[in-house]
Amino acid sequence: MKIININLNGIRRAVDRGFLDWLQQQDADVICVQNLQAKSYELDDSVLYPQGYEGYFFDADQDNFGGVGIYCRKLPKAIMTGLGFEQADFEGRFIQADFDKFSIASFLMPDNSDPQAKYAFMEQFNEYLKKLRRKRREHIICGSWYIAHKTIDLADWANNQDTPGFRPVERAWLDQVFGPMGFLDAFREVNREEGQYSWYPEVDKPRNRQDGWRIDYQVTGPNMRRNIVNAWFDTQANFSEFAPLVIEYDIDL
Repeated sequence: MKIININLNGIRRAVDRGFLDWLQQQDADVICVQNLQAKSYELDDSVLYPQGYEGYFFDADQDNFGGVGIYCRKLPKAIMTGLGFEQADFEGRFIQADFDKFSIASFLMPDNSDPQAKYAFMEQFNEYLKKLRRKRREHIICGSWYIAHKTIDLADWANNQDTPGFRPVERAWLDQVFGPMGFLDAFREVNREEGQYSWYPEVDKPRNRQDGWRIDYQVTGPNMRRNIVNAWFDTQANFSEFAPLVIEYDIDL
């Protein structure tokens, strides 16, 4: 099974820059997209239902803001939207597709433009994650978490220790998620290389390893560890400032 997540930073612009052509070349089972900045009812059928896929979307109330989606080859048993608190649900930050064996979610954390709003979201999302670990069903949460966890996860870490997205409080929060709470950073389970980043400052500039941050994740429960086979960033895709995260799992959808 191949799962991809990508922060499109505007789905219309991404489509204009070749997103749909790229999608058809991936042979992916599920593609999770974030930060659509468009209402799904405004999009053409070619965007909503690319050949071979069914698209499911959760829009933000505000225009030109947020929004997440999931493209699935196999029809899910159910679709769930929202997390039950205002900051997540009004801003279109979570959609989940349920399959027979597990659930796959497309997730968008608040970005670093308003750190206090982000911290408030993290506190509420933390309660959701605690409840998730008590469930027997396996989950894969794919998306932009807007936090670089370790020094290996951004290029110039020494000069960014007080920069939103790499502050001690954020990194400590992820320490808990990937520590006592028991979740896995699926990418780092199989890829320990340096210079592996998902976000670069400018879409039209070459992806210089001196500029990047790894702030996009696929987060799973501990029972998925043995099923994670391979993980990489498609740095050749240039329809967004974000590079798609591609992970292969040894499991059937």
